[in-house]
Amino acid sequence: MATAEVSPQIEPSKLDAFMGKAVMDMGAALHAALVVIGDKLGLYKAMAGAGPMTSSALAQKTKTSERYVREWLNANAASGFVTYDASTKEFLLPPEQAFALTTLDLPGAFHIISACFKDEPKITQAFRTGDGVGWHEHDANLFFGTERFFRPNYENNLLSNWIPALEGVTDKLANGASVADVGCGHGASTILMARAYPKSRFCGFDYHSGSIEYARHVAGRDGLLDQITFEVASSKSYPVNGGYDLVTFFDCLHDMGDPTGAAKHVLSSLKPDGTWMIVEPFANDAPEQNHNPVGRIYYSASTMICTPASLAQEVGAALGAQAGEERIRAVVLGAGFTRFRRAAQTPFNLVFEARP
Repeated sequence: MATAEVSPQIEPSKLDAFMGKAVMDMGAALHAALVVIGDKLGLYKAMAGAGPMTSSALAQKTKTSERYVREWLNANAASGFVTYDASTKEFLLPPEQAFALTTLDLPGAFHIISACFKDEPKITQAFRTGDGVGWHEHDANLFFGTERFFRPNYENNLLSNWIPALEGVTDKLANGASVADVGCGHGASTILMARAYPKSRFCGFDYHSGSIEYARHVAGRDGLLDQITFEVASSKSYPVNGGYDLVTFFDCLHDMGDPTGAAKHVLSSLKPDGTWMIVEPFANDAPEQNHNPVGRIYYSASTMICTPASLAQEVGAALGAQAGEERIRAVVLGAGFTRFRRAAQTPFNLVFEARP
């Protein structure tokens, strides 16, 4: 006898609420592409501080097509990025939005998002096979978007809060220390520290040769090559160079295939009184505690970027971007460090200090 399937009873109010959320997400996803376009064409920068503008005025100022600009402006108005005065047919980029979109470099995040859409076929296939997708295999927008999005956070916190929270590190850097910045990417964190501490010497390491090439270019442009060296090296093989006073990992330990192996190499590369600073995405230890707007971003990015990156490497620990303090602690102490503490935090980051 066939068994009849029982259909779940749909509650209209709950369905309506979910569909409303889905519509918001569809608008946000589509608008993400427009943010990238506005960033590339300088539309937001042209509007910043310029007062109310018609679509014709903005198109003329940016040497773009008025018809495209008009549609773009209306989408931005519907999204709350700009305001619109129907009586004058003028659009305004409010100062708060202008600050976020130009000074805080918020569009960097949307370049990361654009890379995720381009790389979706690779990740979909990885779901089927369980294989990884290396950082180097992603669209180049990921590399540039990551540097742009993370740099303002480092500028606002690294020198004023994070380094001072580490025991004795500020004085060491001021007097002249040896620093390794592992997983440095385009070198934003390395360069920021070098400018602040001219007596110290910095080595930036990353396995991605394209990022190292770009970091060298920026350091050369800024006249810092006598203070900074950038080299292609992994977290388990970067040169010890006689030992470092400080080793830094910015938002990258969870991406590594063998984080315990990387931690052991850090321990071997530190001077006896050295410090390891680990900056990680903010996460509580229980997954359900991260089911919030920030956790939504991090889990989504982790699915598309961080977890595949780890699975593409040896061991493939796949900590994920929401690893949490206890899992990071286990990695660090399991590698032989004897001291580990949370030194600082922001709504987006946890900063840990590890000592031999």
